[in-house]
Amino acid sequence: MNRSQPLVSLLDRRARALRRHLAAAVAGKEAGVHQARVASRRLREALPVLTDGLSHTKGGKARRKIARLTAALGEVRELDVTLLLIDELAERPNVPATALSEVRAQVIEAREQRRHAMLKRLSHVDTAKLDRRLNAVKHALLNASPARHAWRSALAARIARRARRLARAIDDAGQIYAPQALHDVRIAAKKLRYSLEIADDSGGAPCADAVRTLKRVQDTLGRLHDLQVLQHYAAAVGATPRRRRTTPDEALALLSRLVEDECRLLHGRYVAALPSLAEVVTTARRDVPARLTARRSARAVKMTLAARRRAAGGRA
Repeated sequence: MNRSQPLVSLLDRRARALRRHLAAAVAGKEAGVHQARVASRRLREALPVLTDGLSHTKGGKARRKIARLTAALGEVRELDVTLLLIDELAERPNVPATALSEVRAQVIEAREQRRHAMLKRLSHVDTAKLDRRLNAVKHALLNASPARHAWRSALAARIARRARRLARAIDDAGQIYAPQALHDVRIAAKKLRYSLEIADDSGGAPCADAVRTLKRVQDTLGRLHDLQVLQHYAAAVGATPRRRRTTPDEALALLSRLVEDECRLLHGRYVAALPSLAEVVTTARRDVPARLTARRSARAVKMTLAARRRAAGGRA
């Protein structure tokens, strides 16, 4: 089997996922927007690793196009989640329905505006050209020379760099409830997770446990961020003059207090997960890069020995 085949399969899976979910997003499906955004991030993370040391891949151009897709999908996804969160809170008996109703109306209005902008931006992305560029990457992988293709070293360096960034974000956030600092931790954890998924999916350095830990922390901080977005819209309703709204100040204050209580609970869950998160950072900074580069080094030694034997045979 071609040694690049696992990488080609990894590229194909990520490209197919983006095409499938992007079609669902354009069709207006909420899950499609989310999954298309995740697929675009995974593909963007993989491309610089897969193309390291290769020529004529057009990987950089493909990444830039995918980045535009990610940006176009982002704001709509955020408001989709906010609406789902409002529906969830509406099932609770202690949450004021009048406040939720008015906040929902504001979110729906904002979502429609952003969806219109999203579709306009997506219409400017030439998906056929993107497919051609991804095919160029695939062709380069299939014809890659093991001596020049340094994807393991590139991935090892990327993972170590992502882990250092996460470590800094964790230190900056400390154990105090600070929304922006916690958001930075979430973003850093997400980026490290996507790079570790490449190591795991390619078989270069299996690390499923680390990926699962990052996913749990990411989910906790993601829920926290979603609640903070809801708080923002509740505050926007509260800032509207009373004569233009039907929600009493007391109802909005109660909603804000309930959301804040859950935010604090989630922050406590994050703090409890910090020891496990620190273990993942250590694994990502040392163990995974070492395993990736060790396999490459062992292969290089074998290739050198084989070359020497061939040379010796020729002299005989």
